[in-house]
Amino acid sequence: MDRRVALRCLLPLCAGLAAAATSCPQNVNITGGTFTLSRGWAPGSLLTYVCPRGSYPSPASRLCASNGRWRSPGSTPRPRRTEAKATCRPVRCPGPIVFENGVYTPRLGVHPVGSNLSFECDDGFTLRGSPVRRCRPNGLWDGDTAVCDHGAGHCPDPGVSVGALRTGSRFGFGDKVRYSCSSGLVLTGSAQRECQASGVWSGSEPVCRQPYSYDLPEDVAPALGTSLSHLLGATNPTRTQEGSVARRIQIQRSGHLNLYLLLDASQSVSERDFEVFKDSAVSMVDRIFSFEINISVAIVTFASKPKIIMSVLSDKSRDVTEVTYRLENANYKDHENGTGTNIYEALNSIYLMMNNQMVRLGMQTAAWQEIRHAIILLTDGKSNVGGSPKPAVNSIKDVLNIRQDRMDYLDIYAIGVGNLDVDWRELNELASQKDGEKHAFKLPDAQALRQVFEHVLDVSALTHTICGVGNMSANASDQERTPWHVTIKPRSQETCRGALLSDQWVLTAAHCFHQAEDRSLWRVIVGDPSFPWGKELLIEEEVIHPGFDVYAKRSQGVLEFYGDDIALLKLAQRVQMSSHARPICLPCTMEANMALRRPQHSTCRDHEAELLSPQSIPAHFVALNGSKLNINLKTGTERARCVEAVAQDTQTFPNLTDVRQAVTSQFLCSGMENDDNPCRGESGGAVFLERRFRYFQVGLVSWGLYDPCQGAPNKSVRRKAPQGAPPPRDFHTSLFSLQPWLRQHLDGVLNFLPL
Repeated sequence: MDRRVALRCLLPLCAGLAAAATSCPQNVNITGGTFTLSRGWAPGSLLTYVCPRGSYPSPASRLCASNGRWRSPGSTPRPRRTEAKATCRPVRCPGPIVFENGVYTPRLGVHPVGSNLSFECDDGFTLRGSPVRRCRPNGLWDGDTAVCDHGAGHCPDPGVSVGALRTGSRFGFGDKVRYSCSSGLVLTGSAQRECQASGVWSGSEPVCRQPYSYDLPEDVAPALGTSLSHLLGATNPTRTQEGSVARRIQIQRSGHLNLYLLLDASQSVSERDFEVFKDSAVSMVDRIFSFEINISVAIVTFASKPKIIMSVLSDKSRDVTEVTYRLENANYKDHENGTGTNIYEALNSIYLMMNNQMVRLGMQTAAWQEIRHAIILLTDGKSNVGGSPKPAVNSIKDVLNIRQDRMDYLDIYAIGVGNLDVDWRELNELASQKDGEKHAFKLPDAQALRQVFEHVLDVSALTHTICGVGNMSANASDQERTPWHVTIKPRSQETCRGALLSDQWVLTAAHCFHQAEDRSLWRVIVGDPSFPWGKELLIEEEVIHPGFDVYAKRSQGVLEFYGDDIALLKLAQRVQMSSHARPICLPCTMEANMALRRPQHSTCRDHEAELLSPQSIPAHFVALNGSKLNINLKTGTERARCVEAVAQDTQTFPNLTDVRQAVTSQFLCSGMENDDNPCRGESGGAVFLERRFRYFQVGLVSWGLYDPCQGAPNKSVRRKAPQGAPPPRDFHTSLFSLQPWLRQHLDGVLNFLPL
C-alpha cells in the first residue's frame, strides 16, 4: 500500500484520538454532593458543584482547560497540577471576638447551623439589637448586631459585629472608629466610620463573614430596593415635589436616571446562568419603566473585553421595547474567545460613556448635573485580567463630581452570583458606601438573582400617590398587595368594599347606600401601618349615580336592577400614602396612560381595547379576608355565553323575558369554569387587572346569582354552588361604560384622556 494512502486513512482516527485526549477526566465526583456540566467533558465546560443546604462545596467549581485538565476558573493552567478532591463541608458561623459591656453564650470560635448566640448587658447598659441570634444555613447570623449602650455619645455606640475587632471608643462628633476581621474572615461594609453632625455614623455596618457565605434573596431584595425605590419615586414627573424622602434624595421633576447594567459573560459563567442574568435584568427594566420617570438604560456585556449593547447616548435607551429587545438578544457567544473577567474595562466603558454625555450636554448645565446614575454589576467571578477595577470607579466619581453633597448622584451595586470563589473584598471595594445602606451582595445562584430582581422594586417605602402599585414580595401583607382596597362600615357592620382613586376619593357601588339611614356614623377603613386593622375615616360627601334605582324594572321581571351601580365617596381627610394605602389606576386617565406606557395622544377607547381585548381576560377582586381571588371577564361571544345563565335562574328572575333587561351593556360577566365568586359584603370592591407590574381597575363588584359565603363558618371559607342549581354568575359595573359620570365628578382630581 502507498504510504501516503495509509496516512490519509489514519487521519480521521488520529483526529478522534486527539479529541479524546483533550477531554477532561470524569473522576470529578464530590463527597456528599452533586455537580453539573455546562458543555459535557469538552474544553471550556464549567463544572459546578452543588451541596445540600447547610454545607458548601470545596472547591466551588472547575473549568475544563484546553490541555484536558480541570482547573479553578480564572486560574492559570498548570500542566502537572493535581486538583484537590471535592467535598461538601459544613457551614459555620463565626463567633464573637469581643462583646463590650456585656456577656454572650456560648463562647465558641465557630457555631454550627441552627445554633443560637445569646447576649446580655451589664448593669447600667441597655441592649440594642437582637438578644438572641441564630446561625443560618448561609453562614450568617440572623437579626441585628447586639450592642450594650449607655447613650452618652453624640452618636450611638456603633457596636462590634460578630467576628470583628474595633479600634476607637469615642463616639463624639467627628470621632472615627475602624474595624478589622479575625483571620480567615472577610470584611464587607465600611472599614472606617465617622460620627456625623446628624448623630448618624457614616457608611454601612461592617460585617465579618466566611468567604463561602452568601446572602439570601429575602435579605438582598429590600436592601437593594430601598435606594432604587426611593430614587424612582422621587423622579416621578407627575408628582408634586415634596420636602424629602427617606434617603434624602431630592430630584427635581426634570431629573433623569441613567441605569447601567453590566453582565458578566466570561468563561466562568455558564450560558444558562448568563440567560438568567438577562432575564433578571429584563424583569427589572420592565418594572422600572412602569414608573413615570425619565430613564435611560445602558447595557454592557463583558469577559476579557466589554461589548456595549446599548448606550445612554442613544435615544433608544429611553424606549423600554428597544431596551428589552437588546437585552433579550445579547449573545453569550460574543465573548467565547474571552476567558478572563475584566471588570476594569467594563467599568471604564461606562466612564467613557458618562464623559461623552457630559461633553454633549455641557459640564455646568442642569441637564447634566441633575442626572442620577446607578450601576448594577452582575458577575460570578473575581476580575482576573485588566488589573484592579478601582481606578475605573475613581474615574467615574471624578466625571460625576461625586463629593460629600453629591453622594446620592451615584450608586454602584456589585453583585456576585453563584461562584464561591467570588472576591468579597473586591465587591466591597467597588460598591458604594452609603450611610446605613448595603451595595455589595453575593447570591448562591442565578435563580436567587432572579428572585431578587423580581421583587427588588416592591416600592414598599414610596409615600406619594403613584397609582396601581402593589407590593409583590413574598412577605407582604394582603393590604400591601392591594393597598387601594378599603372597607365601608355603617355603624359596626361591614357591608361594602371600595377602592382609592386618589388620596381623598373612593369608588364603590351605589347599592351600598340603598337603605335610607343616617350615614353620619359611617366610616371608611383605609390601610395604615400604624393601625393593625386600618384607620377609620369619616365621609365628607357621597356622590351616588342619579340613574341608580333598584326597583326600576320590576314590571319587566327584574325584581332588583343594578344599572348605574356606582358611587363616589369624598373622605373628610386626605389619606397618608404608605405601603398600605395607594390609589389604583383608573383607565382613561393620564396617570394610567403613563403606567401602560402608551403614547400621549392615546384615547379612552385605546385603553379599553388594550385592557379588555381578548374574549376571556384574567382579573381579580379582594375577598372578605383580604386575599386576592381570581376571575375571568368575558367579552364578545364568550360574554353572551356567560350571560345566558341568568335566564336559567327563574327564582331570581321569575318573569324575565329578555336577559338584556337585567344584564345591560354596562356589566362585565364572570363566574364560568374555575372562577371565584364574590360574596355578599364584597360589593363595591375593585375588579382589576395587572399590566406591566401595575394594577388597573376596569370594574367594580355589583351583583351575582350565588353567594359562596352564605352559611360558611368564617370569611376564609367559600362554598361551591350545589349541583343542579343555576350556574353561578357575577356581574361587575364596567368603568368604561360610565366614563361621562366619572369625568363629571373627578375632573381636577384625575387627568382624563379624550373618549
